[in-house]
Amino acid sequence: MDKPLKAPPPYAIASVDNALRIAAMLQLEGPLTVTEVAQRLGVANSTAHRLLAMLVYRDFAVRDEGRAYRVGPVLELAAHSQSAAARLRAAALPHLHRLAERLDESANLTVRTGATVRFIASVESRQALRVGSREGMVFPAHRTTAGLLLLAELPPEQLESLYAAERYDERPGDRPDPDVLHADLAGVRRNGFALNQGRSERGVVAVGVPVRAPEGEVVAGLSVSMPSARYEKERLPALVATLRSAADALERDLGD
Repeated sequence: MDKPLKAPPPYAIASVDNALRIAAMLQLEGPLTVTEVAQRLGVANSTAHRLLAMLVYRDFAVRDEGRAYRVGPVLELAAHSQSAAARLRAAALPHLHRLAERLDESANLTVRTGATVRFIASVESRQALRVGSREGMVFPAHRTTAGLLLLAELPPEQLESLYAAERYDERPGDRPDPDVLHADLAGVRRNGFALNQGRSERGVVAVGVPVRAPEGEVVAGLSVSMPSARYEKERLPALVATLRSAADALERDLGD
C-alpha cells in the first residue's frame, strides 16, 4: 500500500498549525475579524489575536481600518477576494455545512490545478472520531476523490500530457501507472462518482461527485470523508444520492 500523504508530524506544534490555517483562510476567503478567526479555530480571542499579530509582523497579513485582517504582501500576489475559487467557496459553504450536519461526516470542496488539487473549503464532522479539515492543503490529483473526478473530465491528449514521463524525470516514483489511472478514471466516468478507500490516507474513506458550472464544465469535486471504521458499503448509494443532491443545489446557486 502507498504511504499516507500529509501525515501530521510526530511533534505537531498547534500554534504553527493554527497560524498556517489562518494564512490559508485569509488567502481563500478575504478579510476576517479576530472573533471570526477564533471561532473557526476553536480558540480564545486572545489566542487568535496573538496569532494574527505574528502574521502581521511577518507580512502574511495586514490589519485594515475596520479592524479586520486581510492577506499581506507575502500572500496578496496569489490572492484575490473575487477570484473564481473564492466565489465558488462562498457559494459552497452553506451546502458543506448542511452535508456535514446531515451525514455527520466531514465535507470538502476541491479544485484542480495541473496535476494537483487544493481543498478550498472544509467543514468538519462533530464526532469525536472524524477526518480533520483539509482546507488549504494540496495533494496529487490522482490520489484524491475530487482529483479523480476532475481528471476524468480531461480529453485524452490533455491527460497524457499532464502525466507524460518527461515531467517526472526527477521524481519517477510520483508518476501514477498510466494503465491503472486510465482504469480508475473509466470507472469514475461510468459510475458518476469517485470512491477513495485509503488512497490518500490510510484509515480514511471518501466519496465524491462532480460540481459543474452553468456552462457544463466540471469545476470542483464535492466529497465527504470518514474514518474507514465507520464506512459501510451498503451506505454507498445513499451517500452518493445525498452528495448529488447537494451538488445539484450548489450548481443552481452558481447558475443564479
